Amino acid sequence: MKLIRKIVFPFVPVYYLITRLRNILYDKGLKTSTSYDFPVICVGNLSVGGTGKTPMIEYLINLLKDDYLVATLSRGYKRKTEGFQLGDEQSIVETLGDEPFQFYNKFGSDILVAVDADRRNGIKQLQALDKVPEVILLDDAYQHRKVKAGFNILLSAYNNLYTKDWVLPTGNLREPRSGATRANVIVITKCPDDLSEVRKQHIIKAIKPESHQEVFFSSIDYDANVYSAKQTMSLESLNNFTLVTGIANANTLVKYLKGKHLNFDHLNFDDHHNFTDQEILLLSTKSKLLTTEKDFMRLKQYDILKDRLYYLPIKIKIDRPEVFDKLVKDFVQA
Repeated sequence: MKLIRKIVFPFVPVYYLITRLRNILYDKGLKTSTSYDFPVICVGNLSVGGTGKTPMIEYLINLLKDDYLVATLSRGYKRKTEGFQLGDEQSIVETLGDEPFQFYNKFGSDILVAVDADRRNGIKQLQALDKVPEVILLDDAYQHRKVKAGFNILLSAYNNLYTKDWVLPTGNLREPRSGATRANVIVITKCPDDLSEVRKQHIIKAIKPESHQEVFFSSIDYDANVYSAKQTMSLESLNNFTLVTGIANANTLVKYLKGKHLNFDHLNFDDHHNFTDQEILLLSTKSKLLTTEKDFMRLKQYDILKDRLYYLPIKIKIDRPEVFDKLVKDFVQA
């Protein structure tokens, strides 16, 4: 894979120029970007792969849902439906996609969960509902420039900082690093718990935030328990299991479980993987399965796995949470 990325390096300037020109056209108003007179918050990244968008969306939901009717709007990646879809009691993972389906399962009627690849149309459809949302959270829409969110939260993983990356196809960036200037807040995610202030300042210096930007650091907070469709047990009691992951980067989870001195083997699939019948049959031969909450949304439909399938929930911990929360709430209130 590394060899292929080196071979395609001559295409990097082409991709850079195309994405840079696109951003300039939007920034100059030569391409249309729709603004809104109600709070629209975008959570996204510059790079492909997992930066922790789902736990950040869930953090924002928990922060706002008691005071506002919140809606999430996602693309609904790998769903089997088209156009605008609103989560309801008949929704399954195939109609919404795994991450929106996770939002709906976790928060239910407390929020609205919608999917639409055309975010502008999705917002229009949400505003036409009888229950009009007061805040809309855009999931993974940082490059969706047709919508101009009022507040942008940019995520970058600690072990894969955008400041050290290249644009596609050699690197992982969807657009040049200069795109970070559109963010109101930059969050460095998946940080080690013992990250020093010296290291934080080193990263901030590399980011060179604009005067309107705040930089925060977050880490993953793993639940003490694992959950199945029928029961709850402590993570430590679930030993000698098979870890099943279909996420962009499972390294952080694997490292955490090894740090707990648990015995397990690991079946690692691509992000948003749709499991085949043969793969489900293979999983059914394992005595205990542990997976992520997102993967659980896809796997829980299989009766053959129900008695052995568990998931480990996560949350994020943000440094200076009172400052972060105030920035978000002040924007919504304004």
